[in-house]
Amino acid sequence: MCGIVGYLGFRRADGVIISALKRLEYRGYDSWGVAVRDGNEIRIIKKVGAIGDVDSYSIAGGNLGVGHTRWATHGKPSEINAHPHTDCSGKIAVVHNGIISNFQSLKEELESRGHLFKSETDTEVIAHLIEESYRGDLKEAVIEAVERLKGSYAIVALHAEKDELVAVRYKSPLVLGAGDEEWIIASDVPAILDYTNRVVYLEDGDMVVLNRDGFEVWNNGTRVERRIEMIPWSIEDAERGGYEHFMLKEIHEIPKVIEDTLFEYLSEDIEMDASFSAGISEIVFIACGTSYHASLVGKYLIEKLTGIPVRVEFASEFIYHQPPMHRALTIAITQSGETADTLEAMRIAKKLGAKTLAIVNVLGSTATRVADHVLYTRAGPEISVAATKSFIAQLIVLYLIALKLSRLPGSEVNRLIDELRAMPELVRKVLEREGEIEQIAVLISGYENMMYIGRGIGVPIAMEGALKMKEISYIHAEAYPAGELKHGSFALLGEKTPVIASLVPDETYEIMLNNIKEVKARESVVVAVADEDDQEVEKYVDFVIRVPKTEHIFSAITHSVVLQLLAYHTARKRGCEIDKPRNLAKSVTVE
Repeated sequence: MCGIVGYLGFRRADGVIISALKRLEYRGYDSWGVAVRDGNEIRIIKKVGAIGDVDSYSIAGGNLGVGHTRWATHGKPSEINAHPHTDCSGKIAVVHNGIISNFQSLKEELESRGHLFKSETDTEVIAHLIEESYRGDLKEAVIEAVERLKGSYAIVALHAEKDELVAVRYKSPLVLGAGDEEWIIASDVPAILDYTNRVVYLEDGDMVVLNRDGFEVWNNGTRVERRIEMIPWSIEDAERGGYEHFMLKEIHEIPKVIEDTLFEYLSEDIEMDASFSAGISEIVFIACGTSYHASLVGKYLIEKLTGIPVRVEFASEFIYHQPPMHRALTIAITQSGETADTLEAMRIAKKLGAKTLAIVNVLGSTATRVADHVLYTRAGPEISVAATKSFIAQLIVLYLIALKLSRLPGSEVNRLIDELRAMPELVRKVLEREGEIEQIAVLISGYENMMYIGRGIGVPIAMEGALKMKEISYIHAEAYPAGELKHGSFALLGEKTPVIASLVPDETYEIMLNNIKEVKARESVVVAVADEDDQEVEKYVDFVIRVPKTEHIFSAITHSVVLQLLAYHTARKRGCEIDKPRNLAKSVTVE
């Protein structure tokens, strides 16, 4: 969840590290800190709250250091609990992402030997373990320390008397940026793009040692080679580009994302051939959050077009109940490729004998190495915590999978692909209605509770719309299949609870209109998302947001863009911090 940066090079480390941490702000944090090697001493600054103006901080003139942005897990947000953490001597500084599950027993053991702890964190034990093992070789000390750890970690450590950094990862991401006579290690690629587009993706168990001569990677005591790869996007791609928020910029990038993803797979053919799907009795999706909602759309599409049974599992639950996986294809969806629950569920599925396919947005991420096969969503960097363009890119890949596996005649598949090719232009037409959507957002921004309803493919659309609303506007929003309202949720309807209805022009249309009538009878304000030529819906609702007419299965795309804009403008009207909603992080790397 948090951000890690380590730097060794020819520039002032404090400026590089703080600038890089700013690039990682989208991951979320409540405190931050930087440690810089200054001669044979370590200078540290730690603060609660946002970093603010980069130029306002000057820590030390050294060109080696580490930095960290923290979301509180062990101990409240405070300067004492902020990273970096040091040992008793103050000669060792450590930053860490993840959770050390056995930290309490380690802490008690260390205290019994005279170690004094300053913070409430699990991370501080790492610095003390390294201190106990240090005999002039930082790498060996870190190896001995991590052998004692249980849990997940990405660790970067420095010693005041060593011109080197040592980093190690296990179930928490780290990438190494390889510049010209400088090295940057970080949690994610945006932190390094100001300095280089050459990266090394570290794997679980990897330990990297950085010094003036370059870098070495070790795994399980053996020297290993890791390839330097080129990042296919620039720092400009990660900038706001004149938009007020990253979320709005990323929504407006959706047409290009659709074009890029379609070009990738329609020009080279999607990797889902008969040999890969042969013998599969069912498909099991595992995912979390927005990716879970994409999986529900995938279930609808694949079952409708192929007849293959599909089930969708929360990755966090799959880990513990481990359902039967006989002749199953497991499709894991994760934007970052580092979602801890999803990664662990993938590993379990493989142990149970399932084939695994990952749908991922980040090249070189852990999921790409765990899965048997990978399909990339070509969404580019997504900075806002609320997933928008990456969700649509996931849907595009799922449409292509469903069409690839479908039992439809070739002519019908080609017709649907042609419809899919038209989606960028249809989304642009949705974006042209942003002013109308903003007006409705102003209306609903004063409510504290909302409901979203749909039927068929409209159910996951409603669920994703509600998630977007609650996570960035802090309005309590729940989603239901429209037919389920009468089984309890009707009790919450009334003039203080507006309802957003996703009205898909399929076999559910007529019954959905009846459900809307029932909602209006409870005096709730109803906003419908409906086709531009639907004249019937206006008789039953208070407001209609129009979308271009398309094949009903593709409604998930146009309706979702509407609901993203609705959430964005509602949050903006309420004055919320849209790109970095409270308590949330872009990449959830702990369970």
